[in-house]
Amino acid sequence: MTGTTLNPVLRVAPAAPAEAAAHFRASLAFHADVSDVAAALATDGHPGFVVLDSRSTESWDQGHIPGAVHLPTALIPGQAAELLDKAVPVVTYCWGPGCNGATRAALALAELGYQVKEMLGGFEYWVREGFEFETWQGRERRAPDPLTAPVAGDCGC
Repeated sequence: MTGTTLNPVLRVAPAAPAEAAAHFRASLAFHADVSDVAAALATDGHPGFVVLDSRSTESWDQGHIPGAVHLPTALIPGQAAELLDKAVPVVTYCWGPGCNGATRAALALAELGYQVKEMLGGFEYWVREGFEFETWQGRERRAPDPLTAPVAGDCGC
């Protein structure tokens, strides 16, 4: 603190620890990260959820997570019941952190009675972290971006 002026971080005081714990616990109920989704999908058997790509067909063809269900957000109200089981949680994704398409898809699914989480980072971070993806030409994998994924081992988080 310089004189009586607080820095920009502390201008609004941090929440009380119990309030912060409730907030972050709730956040984890709504979000999953790319690495956790990839780890769950890599296990033998069913991961306990389905991954849903909410982008357009052109975007899907450009690349998507292997095994994902393709259902553009605008089509969710009319087609979700044909493609998804309400007993199985859904993890939505769109392009990346600059896009709220996965949020809109998650909202549409929740309003229809589905259990849903949004995958933080979207397809962009799936690719940047070096996970395999599919295009209309087949499967691909890019080297992990060292700014978004650990270059060796686990990030520890």
